[in-house]
Amino acid sequence: MGLVFADRDVKTEVLSAAATLDVTDTGKVFILDAATGKTVTLPSLAYGLNFKFVVGAAFATDNWIVKSAEGDNINGSIADMGTTVAVVVAGAEDQINFVASAETIGDYIEVIADEANSQWIVTGMCAANGGITATDPS
Repeated sequence: MGLVFADRDVKTEVLSAAATLDVTDTGKVFILDAATGKTVTLPSLAYGLNFKFVVGAAFATDNWIVKSAEGDNINGSIADMGTTVAVVVAGAEDQINFVASAETIGDYIEVIADEANSQWIVTGMCAANGGITATDPS
């Protein structure tokens, strides 16, 4: 018997410009691919929404930002696997940042809507210290 791939229907989309996602984008893997970072806005929370974002190319200026439409509702943790291993904790944040000049191709986050608790749950990993941060700039 050969290899079985359960996720053959995973939809992948390359992003090179700012975007506002909607419910039809759920389940997609977004490859972040631009020389300058952009902002991606998540849709309003709704049951079952989930998205993955992966750095596909190095970017020299401006962060890639994944932000909540509602704000103050991104919670979770991201493994920072740099020289000093750490955890980036997101607690009632507005956005997750892939940091310009600290990113590594393959750094990623996944966000899952937990509508019952009015939050986005984030997990992920970055290869260099400071490659991903969680902030509440407002």
